[in-house]
Amino acid sequence: MDNRVVTVFGGTGFLGRRVIRCLRQHGFAIRIASRHPDRGRVLLARDDQRSQLIECDIHDERSVADALTGAYAAVNAVSLYVEHGRETFHSVHVASATRVAAQAHTAGLERLVHVSGIGADPGSRSLYIRKRGEGELAVRSTFADATLVRPAVMFAPDDAFLTTVVSLLRRLPVYPMFGRGRTRLQPVCADDVAEAIARALQPTQPQARTFELGGPRVYCYEEFLRTVAREANLSPVLVPVPFAAWHALAGIAEILPSAPITRNQVELMQIDTVASPEMPGFGDVGIAPRAVEELLRRMLSNQ
Repeated sequence: MDNRVVTVFGGTGFLGRRVIRCLRQHGFAIRIASRHPDRGRVLLARDDQRSQLIECDIHDERSVADALTGAYAAVNAVSLYVEHGRETFHSVHVASATRVAAQAHTAGLERLVHVSGIGADPGSRSLYIRKRGEGELAVRSTFADATLVRPAVMFAPDDAFLTTVVSLLRRLPVYPMFGRGRTRLQPVCADDVAEAIARALQPTQPQARTFELGGPRVYCYEEFLRTVAREANLSPVLVPVPFAAWHALAGIAEILPSAPITRNQVELMQIDTVASPEMPGFGDVGIAPRAVEELLRRMLSNQ
């Protein structure tokens, strides 16, 4: 039994929950660092003596240092999609990412995985995409051997992506597309991303790599919508809507407590999010990623 501790920041989130499950399957001891640890109670098996929940504020240096004490490795899966209060793209994706990397280096951790996203670019005009890129640079300059993981748009039965598309296709006979539907995307199963992270933490794996993780198929957005509709036995009319209109709509939506769409999501839909064949990917850790259609069929058969 492996007694090495992996601290997971963002462990109660969409990807973090899956990372924890995969780490447990690989025999790691797990420390779930969360500002709201009560939310993570369900992640602990009743007989699990090797996992613990601790309260941690990723904005606080001392709190982060305590969460990393005695750990073998850390995973930073914290993300932010809408800014509010002190939770800004810079504070989360740059300042806090740097804080985790710096404390991991000081504590002498052997491994650090930083989760970013395909398309992260410090030179982007988009604030969200730019801060993602700046965060990657900051992490690597602070913890030189850090592993960067860039997933494409992730899907799962409990996601806010695929389930929303299916729901809207069912409700809207006329479906508004982002732009002309030409943006390319490579949806990836969140469980496959989590498994890749767990495997990347194995001591036999090389360090300082940047993984780009995409699913087995690249779609243009219109093609993706038609694929989902076909699996759900639907025949929607797809109507192009200019990105300027989407930006205006998202700006209004962000005022709501739970925004159905955000400006950064619109910005991401304006760029291709496809894994580069020249970058390490699933094949480098022995994973054959699952297709959207496979999950869709299971989801739809259970409805």
